[in-house]
Amino acid sequence: MTNRMAQDGTSSTSPEVSVVMPCLNEAVTLAACIQQIQAMFAEHKISGEVIVADNGSTDGSQAIAERLGARVVPVSRPGYGSALMGGIDAAAGKFVVMGDSDCSYDFGHVPRLLEGLRAGNDLVMGNRFRGGIKPGAMPPLHRYLGNPVLTGFGRLFFNSPCGDFHCGLRGFSKEAYKRMGLRTTGMEFAS
Repeated sequence: MTNRMAQDGTSSTSPEVSVVMPCLNEAVTLAACIQQIQAMFAEHKISGEVIVADNGSTDGSQAIAERLGARVVPVSRPGYGSALMGGIDAAAGKFVVMGDSDCSYDFGHVPRLLEGLRAGNDLVMGNRFRGGIKPGAMPPLHRYLGNPVLTGFGRLFFNSPCGDFHCGLRGFSKEAYKRMGLRTTGMEFAS
């Protein structure tokens, strides 16, 4: 592997973490997400890369990402899961953090996810119910019924301590991802 410059300015053969964002016409919010990730890398001295897995944007999202130093991975097969798989497959990091490019997640929490991954966990998930839901960001039916009920079923059937089964801010080891053999192309990829 070639030597690359990490977002924090250090030189390494590969980044510790790849932050992968699926993208389909996110020109309005994409720059803010990339800049937040880069600032977090610099502040916490994390060797990382930003990957924008572009699923056919027609609004100039690719140019925005490239201008800000993110790596754009074109993914021709449509779908949220397809975009994530394309980005994750291209990721050079030992760990991968996935999050949407619409400013719905605070990438400032990546160091917290990394703590769990560095401690040996294969998967670490965010939990929006611990104060991370902005007003209007989640419909009341999902917030008070759908997500809590589905999370409860997940906890029951999988004996999992997860507090928000549908939070899209997740971190995992690249090795665990390879073992999972995921194939789903749509939104169900996150579940």
